[in-house]
Amino acid sequence: MVRPVARRLHAENIEEVVTTALKRSGVSLEEIDAVAATVKPGMPLSLVVGTEYGKQLALNARKPFIPIHHMEAHALTVRMVEQLIIEINTRIFWVEFPFLVLLVSGGHSLLVLAHSVDRWSIIGQTVDDAPGEALDKGARRLKLRNIPECSSMSGGQAIEHLAKEGNPRAYDFPTPMWKYRDCTFSFAGLKHSLLKLITKLEEEYEVEGGNIIPPIRDVCASYQYAITKHLVRQTQRAMVYNDIRGLLPKENLKLVLSGGVACNNYIRSALQKLCETTGYQLLCPPPRLCTDNGIMIAWNGMERWKAQSGVIYDEEAIKNIDIKAKCPIGVDLTEDVRSLGIKIQKWVKFR
Repeated sequence: MVRPVARRLHAENIEEVVTTALKRSGVSLEEIDAVAATVKPGMPLSLVVGTEYGKQLALNARKPFIPIHHMEAHALTVRMVEQLIIEINTRIFWVEFPFLVLLVSGGHSLLVLAHSVDRWSIIGQTVDDAPGEALDKGARRLKLRNIPECSSMSGGQAIEHLAKEGNPRAYDFPTPMWKYRDCTFSFAGLKHSLLKLITKLEEEYEVEGGNIIPPIRDVCASYQYAITKHLVRQTQRAMVYNDIRGLLPKENLKLVLSGGVACNNYIRSALQKLCETTGYQLLCPPPRLCTDNGIMIAWNGMERWKAQSGVIYDEEAIKNIDIKAKCPIGVDLTEDVRSLGIKIQKWVKFR
């Protein structure tokens, strides 16, 4: 992504997007209660466009402004989705707080405990790369765009597609963070191991230029399995930590999976196996709401509006709101997790 270009395109299209959304909804600006916009965390050049536009819209319409944390929005989307399902099926059900969240995307990898709309605890996070980045950069080095059936897919989609016909045990990848008894993630080592494997296989099969290594499906399956195993194991330890500290009631053991990587069905199925074994219920938004979208920001705004948390009414306060490229979602409990030295007696296995 070329960030200045992204900012320019964002600025060129934001007015039309907002105008079209209002027109299609049949609601005028005067009828809405407040304006919500993402202010943290993210790429500054793009954040500033949406934040400044949202602030000005709120000021011009004399509406309150609600600053949104990007990862908080991902985590709360499932509460909207489950409510819609309930209304359609006329069932009484609601994703109540607290619940465990695994947020996985191109820029983030977080295990978070959602206590309420405005209270979060970080149980584990990545110390380097994110899983989405590892998948996309891996796909780029594997030259998957040169395979006709994968030419229009994202890197993660292409790896998942090819992995379906591959052997996930064909190649061994190291287990990240295995020496540390905490819930932190690391994907840089896996990415480096993949690059070394590709170089070795290209030499072995004398592959040059844009050609593809013959065992491409096995490589994709093994790489996807390694990333998934890391996600599942750290999540399993987070579940044990929650049990030790009594952070989740036994009748409300829920794991919410969200973020762009949550679109991966192989990862979903592995986490489903983990939840079935540990007594958790796995909840995932539909794929179209896992990747970044405006709906999740609007829903987060509505949640905060109903709770009257983080809603800014004062005009000067609205004008002074600024973006934050980096911003933790909550209190970091990593050291507390580490202090317990949690040893897993038996890891949950999946295929």
